[in-house]
Amino acid sequence: MTASIDRREFVRRSALAGAAALVVPGASEAGQVPTPAVAAPVPRPTGPVAFEFEEVTIAQLQEGMRSGKYTARALTEAFLTRIDAIDRSGPTIRAVIEINPDAMAVAEAMDRERATKGERGPLHGIPVLIKDNIDTADRMKTSAGSLALGESVAPRDAFIAQRLREAGAVILGKTNLSEWANFRSTKSVSGWSGRGGLTRNPYALDRNPCGSSSGTGAAIAASLAAVGIGTETDGSIVCPASACGLVGIKPTVGLVSRTGIIPISHTQDTAGPMARTVTDAAILLGVMAGSDTSDAVTTRARGRGRPDYREFLDTNGLRGARIGVARNFFGFNPQVDRVMNDAIATMKDAGAVIVDPAIFPTKGKFDDAEFEVLLYEFKADLNAYLAKANTPHKTLAALIEFNKQNRATEMPYFGQELFEMAQAKGPLTTPAYLRALAQCRRMSRLEGIDAVLARHKLDAFVAPTGGPAWTTDLLNGDHFTGGSSTPAAVAGYPSITVPAGLIHGLPVGISFIAGAFAEPMLIKLAYGFERATLSRQAPKFLPTVSLP
Repeated sequence: MTASIDRREFVRRSALAGAAALVVPGASEAGQVPTPAVAAPVPRPTGPVAFEFEEVTIAQLQEGMRSGKYTARALTEAFLTRIDAIDRSGPTIRAVIEINPDAMAVAEAMDRERATKGERGPLHGIPVLIKDNIDTADRMKTSAGSLALGESVAPRDAFIAQRLREAGAVILGKTNLSEWANFRSTKSVSGWSGRGGLTRNPYALDRNPCGSSSGTGAAIAASLAAVGIGTETDGSIVCPASACGLVGIKPTVGLVSRTGIIPISHTQDTAGPMARTVTDAAILLGVMAGSDTSDAVTTRARGRGRPDYREFLDTNGLRGARIGVARNFFGFNPQVDRVMNDAIATMKDAGAVIVDPAIFPTKGKFDDAEFEVLLYEFKADLNAYLAKANTPHKTLAALIEFNKQNRATEMPYFGQELFEMAQAKGPLTTPAYLRALAQCRRMSRLEGIDAVLARHKLDAFVAPTGGPAWTTDLLNGDHFTGGSSTPAAVAGYPSITVPAGLIHGLPVGISFIAGAFAEPMLIKLAYGFERATLSRQAPKFLPTVSLP
């Protein structure tokens, strides 16, 4: 799934990373050799394209279908036209890697079913986009953005793809991602894949959407679908959600099945909703959550999920809540601090009890251990996935060789250092792995999130999700400045990012973080904050940010 701690910050802090000068490639097509450049060429924007369903919510679409104003077929056709106008021929954000050729047929079937049997649930007929590391047993590929898997058709649906279909959703297509979910190179690129090219941020086309769920973030921000699904190992739901002005939910590991998702780490991977509102994210989470016998961690979590998280949507959700401020995640950008302080003041005005500071005690004390765990688990988990996948490349070693043989298209800008580091690791019984895993769990949970919540009697704590989107720079690479995803990611605990404001037209989000299976509380707090601020603004597809 995704590894973006963000990936650049994680690698920067690791002694294995060396200098963190990342090289960002431009867009490339399969079979073509991209031409290196100093700056990413920005398509000439056509300006915001008028669209009837821009910023539309699931509830509005459902009401339209119930009244007969819309059909699922008409909605699907409209969103596919939107994808063509915005993603392919207009501003060209390149968020969608592949269109589902069966989308119209599925939508028509949902219309017939609505007419004869009624509505399945809140996603009946709703257009959804999913990340291209999630298996679908249809005519679409599942490639993680890699040319090595460019022809791989999954033998069966991922558990969450099956859940979407059972709920009546129309899967429009798959979104681009940072190749292999940003776990191939110490100098990898947010939003770039060999198969999909470079995804751009719809707020400013020369800015980066963050990774690795970059395509989902850009697509949902640009209203290419009603909602989308991303995946995260560390930061790759919440970072693109923050950079693209979205709500992103990183669930507790075990709430959502990982079966059929190309993996990095079985201790940290999870899929989660990305949406323009807390309500829509809550609806999607209710569909995704569920026990899966093929994913043991979900069976241990049986009974902890909810079929409908809308019951926790409370306009007064902040009233009386004890919220800590993790000040040691601040300070990387004074303008971000200003937005966060305004957000905290709004929470206080809405009745929250603010505990400031509520220092996260183990920040930075388990980064190397996390990296060690990810390397071991990536090798073991990816080999297990590939063994059952419809691909001739059955091992990580085979992928390494493929990349060497196809260097011009797969490695024109950066290499595969993480692949090679992972390949050098032993089995999951290795003492070094077990020690690192124990350190991660102790420092992130017992001495980390659990400790700060207990010490201050908190319902949750908040921190900046990240900074405003950086300029995509083909010479110097990513400019990730700071963020707060690691504690919840390593602990396997939930977090939610919500739009908090704009800095020169670029969104920044605030993260609410709590203990295991605290999604109901976090949704309540996030919804109360969203209603109090209404910070989200639609993107304008500007060529660049205008600075004073």
